[in-house]
Amino acid sequence: MDKKSGWEVLSEKELSEVQKFAEEYMDFMSKNKTEREFVQASMEIAEQWGLSYRVFHGKTLGIFRPQGNPVEEGLRIIAAHVDAPRIDLKPQPVLEKENFVLFNTHYYGGIKKYQWLSIPLALHGVVIKKDGTKVEIRIGENEREPVLTIPDLLPHLSRKQMEKKATEIIEGENLDCIAGSKPAKVKENRFKKFILDLLKKNYGIEEEDLISSELQLVPAWNAREVGIDRSLIGAYGQDDRVCSFTALKAIAGMGGGNRTPVVILYDKEEIGSTGNTGATSRIIEDIVIEVLEELGIEPTYKNIRKTLNASVCLSADVNAGVNPLFPEVHDTTNAARLGYGLVLTKYTGHRGKGGTNDAHAELVYEIRRIFNENNVLWQTGELGKVDEGGGGTVARFIAEFGIDTIDSGVPLLAMYSPFEISSKIDVYQAYRGFRAFLES
Repeated sequence: MDKKSGWEVLSEKELSEVQKFAEEYMDFMSKNKTEREFVQASMEIAEQWGLSYRVFHGKTLGIFRPQGNPVEEGLRIIAAHVDAPRIDLKPQPVLEKENFVLFNTHYYGGIKKYQWLSIPLALHGVVIKKDGTKVEIRIGENEREPVLTIPDLLPHLSRKQMEKKATEIIEGENLDCIAGSKPAKVKENRFKKFILDLLKKNYGIEEEDLISSELQLVPAWNAREVGIDRSLIGAYGQDDRVCSFTALKAIAGMGGGNRTPVVILYDKEEIGSTGNTGATSRIIEDIVIEVLEELGIEPTYKNIRKTLNASVCLSADVNAGVNPLFPEVHDTTNAARLGYGLVLTKYTGHRGKGGTNDAHAELVYEIRRIFNENNVLWQTGELGKVDEGGGGTVARFIAEFGIDTIDSGVPLLAMYSPFEISSKIDVYQAYRGFRAFLES
């Protein structure tokens, strides 16, 4: 198929809409860098638009607009995820070493550890104090605030380091950030004491309170336009918040449709969709029950199962765009390209499609028809060459409930890095494609 870049085919009016949408998206991404922050901001948008929603432990969110007869017609579901690769603090994180205070960490998701060295990091999260009160932490986003960092080894002394495999350049156990270097006026643990006193003074936090905390290190920079032509967007966490944001805007802005639209923003996808906020939980059934009850339909087991079996889901997750520096890992005939629109992915998986949801041809046709009838720019995409590697999404977990499911999302460069790259064209087309699907 001979497709053209969106920059070649869209009108000036459409390109103006692309830019406006990109600016809103970048602002949202700069302000919301954890799953808790993203869910809270999304709840506020849902309330503004009068949408029903249910939040699960502050980390997963289901948004819906009950209408029609779900038992017979099913739901139109978009499932994305709001967690992103990052570095978490351990339950007892404060260490003193070589006259520095370090925060001891445990990375989350499949990061390339070396990419997180010697960059400015912000500290986000929550601490539950011994009296049960919750303290929100956000340090390093304002230019007047300090940042944290994980110091790399200087080239002059890194001969042995440079001989290691990339996965061993820094061990996970050494991925600790500098938190301070001032001593307190005490005899023992002088440097650690100074930091603990500072946490007590500024936040009322004792060292033991950190055991009941969720604190994350994230890149301390805003989303930025990339390229002299400003055609691209660089930001942390675009996997998968780009699909989460566009799905959120799609359900908020939709103007028609007879079926109940649902958007689920999951947690824990990056580590296997585990736990009671991941896609392997029964959250989707809980949302079906809420929808049926709001419509006055008894949520019997039979009605729940009929609703699920009649539903269709877009597993809205990013795909790998062709990287001009590493094109050899792609089958370029079947690979997604930045600027060519929303990606439709029939299957993901590893090697022989291991661990994938392979969408039925009939469903591929149905989604293709919806996109074409609504003039959505779209393309197909696979996650690299057959034996090159691979990956997975929440699609297989959604499909296990009996829901026809297919992957669709935005292509990225530098996925999982602290600065992932998307095209403004694809971000806007994701919004348009998701909205067309929900209204169908």
